Amino acid sequence: MDLQTLTYIVVGATFALYMGIAVWARAGTTGEYYAAGRGVHPVANGMATAADWMSAASFIGMAGLIAFKGYDASIFLMGWTGGYVLLALCLAPYLRKFGKFTVPDFIGDRYYSRSARIVAVICLIVASLTYVIGQMKGIGVAFSRFLDVDYATGLYAGMGIVFFYAVLGGMKGVTYTQIAQYCVLIFAYTVPAVFISLNLTGNPLPQLGFLSDTADGTPLLVKLDQTLVDLGFAEYTAQKGGTFNMLMYTLSLMMGTAGLPHVIIRFFTVPKVSDARTSAGWALLFIAILYTTAPAVGSMARLNLTNTIQDPAFDIGDPQGNLVYDERPDWFRNWETTGLLEFEDKNGDGRIQYYNDQNPEFAAMAEKEFGWKGNEMVKVDRDIMVLANPEIAKLPNWVIALVAAGGLAAALSTAAGLLIAISSAISHDLLKSTFMPHISEKQELMSARIAMAGAILVAGYLGLNPPGFAAQVVALAFGLAASSIFPVLMMGIFSSRINNIGAVSGMLVGLTSTLVYIFTYKGWFFVQGTNMLPNTPDSWFLGVAPEAFGAIGALLNFVTAFIVTKMTAPVPEEIRHMVEDIRFPKGAGAAQDH
Repeated sequence: MDLQTLTYIVVGATFALYMGIAVWARAGTTGEYYAAGRGVHPVANGMATAADWMSAASFIGMAGLIAFKGYDASIFLMGWTGGYVLLALCLAPYLRKFGKFTVPDFIGDRYYSRSARIVAVICLIVASLTYVIGQMKGIGVAFSRFLDVDYATGLYAGMGIVFFYAVLGGMKGVTYTQIAQYCVLIFAYTVPAVFISLNLTGNPLPQLGFLSDTADGTPLLVKLDQTLVDLGFAEYTAQKGGTFNMLMYTLSLMMGTAGLPHVIIRFFTVPKVSDARTSAGWALLFIAILYTTAPAVGSMARLNLTNTIQDPAFDIGDPQGNLVYDERPDWFRNWETTGLLEFEDKNGDGRIQYYNDQNPEFAAMAEKEFGWKGNEMVKVDRDIMVLANPEIAKLPNWVIALVAAGGLAAALSTAAGLLIAISSAISHDLLKSTFMPHISEKQELMSARIAMAGAILVAGYLGLNPPGFAAQVVALAFGLAASSIFPVLMMGIFSSRINNIGAVSGMLVGLTSTLVYIFTYKGWFFVQGTNMLPNTPDSWFLGVAPEAFGAIGALLNFVTAFIVTKMTAPVPEEIRHMVEDIRFPKGAGAAQDH
C-alpha cells in the first residue's frame, strides 16, 4: 500500500477515535466542561497531563532543536522536565486543595480583587495564545507533508478537528481524548527511534544507542561531531552559547512550565488532593519515556540528514561525495513540495553542497578549493526532522504514517488544553465571576463554547503567520508564563503577606517587561523587520536571549510585589487564614470545592 493511502487510513482512524470519544464524553454541565466533573482517575489524569504537556514542541520541535543545536538544546530537556517537578511539588496539590476551576479563579480569590482576576486572565490569554501558535505550526507541517496539501489547508483541517472535540466535550471530552492521543504519540515517537537506533548502532534502545558505536566502530556522537566539523559546523557536543544565557533560559522554561494554566487545570480534575500528587508522579513517568528518547532522535536525525547529502564514504570536497540534485531521494522531493525544504544550485554543478557558509574561514576555503558558492540547502525547517527522519532512514510506510498520526496527536492534544484554558478564563472568570454574575449555568456553558470557537479562529490566524519554528515560539510562551503567572501563584501559596496591589503590580511589571524585551528584539506581534535592535547575542541585555528573558521578568515580578506590598495596606486576616489552610491541609483528603 502506498504511503499516502496508508497515512490517510492511520490518521483518519485516529481522528475518528478522537471524535468518537468527544461524543461519548461530551460535557453537559459547567463542572464537566471546566474540570471533567472532578472524577478522573490519577493514572488516567497522569496520561492526559503528559499528552497535554508534550506538545508539538516536544514531539516535533524539540528533537529538531537538538538536531541542529546539539548540546545547547539540553536547556529544553532540563527546563521542561525540571519545571514539571517544580509544578508537581510546589503548586499542583495546593491549588487542588483550594478547589477552584481556573488559575484566575485562585488569583482573584487569594488576592481578594477583581482587578487581580482580570489581569490574571490577560496574562493567561497572552501566554496561551503564544503557546498555541507552536501547536498550529506543528499541525500545518504534519498535514502539509503527509496528506499532500499545502500548509494553510492542513492548518484549517486541524482547526476543524480541534473545534469538534474541544467545543463539544470541554475538559471531560478533552481528558479522555488526550489519553488516546498520548498512546498514539508515544508509540509513534518510540517505534521509529527503535528502528533507527538498530540501523545505526545495532542497539534497540535509543537511549543506549545514542551512546553506542556505529557499524564502523566509531561512537555515534564522535562520528556526528567529526561529520559536522568536516562541513564547517561546530562540534555537536560542544557548548556554543553563553553560560549565563543558558542558565536564564533553563530557569525561564522551568518557571514557565510551572505557570502554564492549561497544565495546572489538569490537576483540578481529580477527586482528592492526594490524587493530584499521585497523578503528577504518573505524568512524570509518562513524560520521561519521550524525553529520554529525544536526544537520540535528534542526533540520529542530524547524522542521517547529513550523510544523505554528503556521502560519508567520500572525503570532504570530493565532487562525487555530494548528492546529485536530479537523483535526490523521494523523501527530499516530498518535503520540497511543502516549501519546508529548499535547494538552490548556487555554483551550477547540479550537486547539493550542504555546509556552514556562515563560518568565514571554512567558506573561503570551500570556495577556493572546491568551487562552492554557498550552502545550497537554503531552507531546512527544523520542525521537519522528526517527521522526515523515518523517510530518510527508509523505514516501512506504516512507521512513517504512524509518525504523522503521532505528530498530529501531540499538537492537537496541547492545542485543545490551551483552548480550554482560554475559553474557561473568558466564560468563567470574565463573564460569570466578574461582569455577568447572574447568567445561568446553561448560558455560561454556551459562552464557554463561543469563546472556544473565537480562540480557535485567532489561533488559526496566528498559526498561518508563525514567528518561528515550533519550539522557539513555545519558548516565548514559557517566558511570558514565567514572568507573569508563576510568581503570583508561588507568592499566593507560600506568602500570606502579599496583598492585592502588590500582586497586580508584580504581574503587570513581569508581563510588560518581558513583552517589551521580546518586542525590542523580535518585532511587534512577531512582525519581521519591526524590531528596534538586532536580535544578536551582542545586543542582548547581559547576553540573555528574548526566549530566556522570562526568568528576569519573574524576578522583577517578585521584587515589585514585595516592594509594593510593603508600601500598601496589609492582607486581611481572613485571607491570611485561607492561605494557611491551603498550605497546611488537614490530611490529604477531599478538597474543599467552592
